[in-house]
Amino acid sequence: MIHQKNIKMGNIPKKHTQKDYSLSLKLQVIREVELGYLTKAQAMNKYGIQGASTINNWLKKYGNFASDYTINQSKRMEKTPQQRILELEQELIFAKKQQAKLEHELSQSNKKVVLFDMMIDIAEEELDIKIRKKSLFLE
Repeated sequence: MIHQKNIKMGNIPKKHTQKDYSLSLKLQVIREVELGYLTKAQAMNKYGIQGASTINNWLKKYGNFASDYTINQSKRMEKTPQQRILELEQELIFAKKQQAKLEHELSQSNKKVVLFDMMIDIAEEELDIKIRKKSLFLE
């Protein structure tokens, strides 16, 4: 709720949308929530996230668990070896998921580089102009 005092002073708080949050922030929040370091409410307060549904959407989109997964609040208690193994397996799954996403993004970027390079070649040839500058490293 916007207070009258803030409106008079011109300080209207910015409402966030999901597009305002970087992917790295989303993944950090998901990791902390899934590992039980923060509850959803604590993550909302820590990172200034407007609604709990935002974190739920991130968990569905980027998370490792089913959408009905509930966080074990006693995560900080002593863990059995089996619990620790499960936790490490989940971290591995999360890391593999991140790696696959990054590999896909790298592949897309490499394709763009090739495409842009071809466009420059065509432009130089058809317009008979030099676009590229000679690099010392390419000689």
